[in-house]
Amino acid sequence: MTAATIPGDVRRFLLATIPTVPHLEALLLLRGRQDTWTAAQVSSRLYVDAANTGRLLDDLAGAGLVVADGDGFRYAPAEPGLSATVDALATLYARQTVAVAQLIHSSSDHKAQRFADAFRLRKEP
Repeated sequence: MTAATIPGDVRRFLLATIPTVPHLEALLLLRGRQDTWTAAQVSSRLYVDAANTGRLLDDLAGAGLVVADGDGFRYAPAEPGLSATVDALATLYARQTVAVAQLIHSSSDHKAQRFADAFRLRKEP
């Protein structure tokens, strides 16, 4: 399976909501348990530093995928449809890790290129 064969709803969700593979890994980690996870626990499981882990958990909360609960976060999609999409993504990621990661990276690459292009010097006509 290539990134082009990822189902449309999952593709749209990834491109609109998941900027990096660590975001996806954190989402799937929290989805796997009903417990509350602290940023330190997520950080140690994902091998990502605590500051970045805090930011990515805040990003997921902002996207309506997790909620802050006391000192940690737990999986709690804001809309019922999100849960079904995340379930489909989890199944797909377990089977087609490379294709999903390539789609996420290609999205990041395009955003970085657009940002860099904004600073490209252009000649006056």
